[in-house]
Amino acid sequence: MPRGDKSAYTAKQRRQAEHIEESYESQGVPKKEAERRAWATENKMSGGGRKSGSGRGKTTSKRASQPKKSSTRTAASRSKKSASGKTASGSKKGASGKTSSGSRARKSTRGRK
Repeated sequence: MPRGDKSAYTAKQRRQAEHIEESYESQGVPKKEAERRAWATENKMSGGGRKSGSGRGKTTSKRASQPKKSSTRTAASRSKKSASGKTASGSKKGASGKTSSGSRARKSTRGRK
């Protein structure tokens, strides 16, 4: 089988690749590039061509063909530490579970003038 031969694909996989290709072409992508992208997308969704053997019937993933969602969370909300330097649990503890003496000394002088 020469490289790029599509005979190992099912009719459904060929149909899906054709629809994906048409979608890329409607977005203004050149025909050859659209075909390449369509087969790459189909390979990612289905795991490649038809395969024989038990346990090979995996469900297809539509995630590869759908656009990525942008994150609505800000960098501050993703951060584990709040503005005061404390973790979400409320205390600043190390691996041993005890508060470090260095942070205690800094806390006592903070805010005083």
